[in-house]
Amino acid sequence: MRELRYNPLTGQWIMVSAVRKERPWRPGNFCPFCPGSEETGSGWEVLLLPNRFPMLDFKAEKPQNGGFYRKARAIGQCSVMVETPEHNLRDLDDLSHEQMVGVVELWKNVTMELKNNPRVAYLAIFRNKGEEIGVSLTHPHGQLYALPFIPLKARLKIENSRKHYKRFGECLFCRILEEEMKEERAIYENGSFLLFMPFFANWPFEVHIYPRRHIQWLTQLDRGEIEDLADVLRVATATLNALFERQMPYVMNVYQAPFKGTYEFYHLHIEFYPVLRDRDKLKYAAGIELGTWDFTYDGVPEENARKLREACKKAAERGNFRGTCCS
Repeated sequence: MRELRYNPLTGQWIMVSAVRKERPWRPGNFCPFCPGSEETGSGWEVLLLPNRFPMLDFKAEKPQNGGFYRKARAIGQCSVMVETPEHNLRDLDDLSHEQMVGVVELWKNVTMELKNNPRVAYLAIFRNKGEEIGVSLTHPHGQLYALPFIPLKARLKIENSRKHYKRFGECLFCRILEEEMKEERAIYENGSFLLFMPFFANWPFEVHIYPRRHIQWLTQLDRGEIEDLADVLRVATATLNALFERQMPYVMNVYQAPFKGTYEFYHLHIEFYPVLRDRDKLKYAAGIELGTWDFTYDGVPEENARKLREACKKAAERGNFRGTCCS
């Protein structure tokens, strides 16, 4: 059974899939993403695979009438993006610059392909890292969900950026970028992107990546911007991993504009939500966060941004990056 269920209180669609119960949980010595397996074959550097336990499927059947409640077909696509043939690499900063460029090119190509599919309203590209996040397979990989609806968080960002554009005649994200470049929360910059902790961070060491150029989709990236995005993604993960001298568990999300309609006021961006508040302490989304969706911040963002800048400098001593850590 696979279907979408609508929450009339929040305006959210819930993806329901019975097949998800069958997915493997850290299956011993066998890795389905390693070269030579039944799924992957050999001779590749990055790979797009269908998720064997998807929430969405273009062949999903129409659900039975839900009476008062709305249901819809769970049409769409769930895929895995295997980022390297090497099983024991821990994070994106362990990839070479050339390998990371290949990952970004895969993001761009799959966006181009799905953008032409009339049944896809929104593409969510994301990455889960770490046991604390609940990652079931440790081989480096990201995921994508091609959704038939626009998710609530994206809708809120779109609506607020539309209101700002109508009132002030400027892109809200471009204004945030301008403000953050002046502040001590800026962490790293190269020719095309800024890495920073936002003024409104929810997670203790949350970081965002904004392109300097006003674009809406990955498909608009030119060659230099692809190179710079690969660079800043390696820097972001290297910085998070250097912060406590241990691997940082996190969730990463790529936010593009929806595929239907025009969104000249919107701006491509990437957000990382690291879940550690100290080396051995997790930041839990607990009562106030889950109950109201409003976060508490234990500390001062500017102080944590200072720690991230120092971690960026440590990471820069170990890696070969294209830009500079902010001072």
